[in-house]
Amino acid sequence: MGHTSYEEAKRTVFRGLILLGLITVAEVFIALLGKGYVISGFYLPIWLVYLAMIGLSLYKAFFIMGEFMHLKYEVRGLVSSILLPFLLLVWAIIAFLWDGSYWHNQREDYKTEYEKEREGHIIDEADLEDQIKMLD
Repeated sequence: MGHTSYEEAKRTVFRGLILLGLITVAEVFIALLGKGYVISGFYLPIWLVYLAMIGLSLYKAFFIMGEFMHLKYEVRGLVSSILLPFLLLVWAIIAFLWDGSYWHNQREDYKTEYEKEREGHIIDEADLEDQIKMLD
């Protein structure tokens, strides 16, 4: 894009913005269709919605990095030195979310009766009395 005229660069930016806007509209449509808001009673499988969202989001990310960060016009070594840390960052985010979800699920198993009651869980009074008798 460095050797193009102002008008050509402007046209390229507007095309990119229109493309990103259309992809975003497609993402919103898929999300609404998957939840049954577009066609009443019609739901998409959640894995299909997730796959479409991840694919479209990755396409937008690489398009932005290629066009607006000008990586499309750089040498392969520089692009690799930028994309590898980006992919490692994505991997780290997935790993931390996975680990945090596991930790949260393990913590749910060890909640006290008081914590469960505060969160709105129903406690059987007979079981609670039995536990109090066992403590005495």
